[in-house]
Amino acid sequence: MKRTRVKICGLTRPQDVQAAVAEGADALGFVFYPKSPRFVDAGRAADLALHVPPFVTIVGLFVNPEPADVESVLAAVPVQLLQFHGDEDPTFCEQFGRPYIKAVRMRAGVDLLHYAASFASAQALLVDAFAEGYGGSGETFDWALIPPGLSKPLILSGGLSADNVSEAIRRIHPVAVDVSSGVESGKGIKDARRIADFIAGVRSADG
Repeated sequence: MKRTRVKICGLTRPQDVQAAVAEGADALGFVFYPKSPRFVDAGRAADLALHVPPFVTIVGLFVNPEPADVESVLAAVPVQLLQFHGDEDPTFCEQFGRPYIKAVRMRAGVDLLHYAASFASAQALLVDAFAEGYGGSGETFDWALIPPGLSKPLILSGGLSADNVSEAIRRIHPVAVDVSSGVESGKGIKDARRIADFIAGVRSADG
């Protein structure tokens, strides 16, 4: 049976980390972008990481950071995977000696095959809806924009919730899905029931 991996992103509270872990999330995302309502600093993220058991991946999300900012987070937080959401190029993403994924903001005209070739060193591409500025929009995009024959593993994000994640997985067959606002009661405040329903939707699609 295929098992789609699940990342819960934008965690800010210990109880939300614990709820995501209890429901079987594979990865947890901490946002180190100061303009995000889900921003956590390195100290806060280090405290949250204490609630993450072995074999659950801690992901650090950055948007056009200074290298020193990334390094300071890595010195304080056991981040295992970097996620870049800005205009970073492959050389920038590679310099930290950690696996990384690159986000692509999808809209008409975006060449995902070009991104896959350019970011050959990435673990995967994460596709999200285009929004003015940076960070997730909480909106879906036209999944038909994703071309067949992509050479990189695909992580699907953008407007996912318990209501549409099963359909999304059946149509796109991503290696993983990434959710933030779709499991929230408020920005940065996760809802344990919504997390449970979302992951149940993923498992239903996996069959």
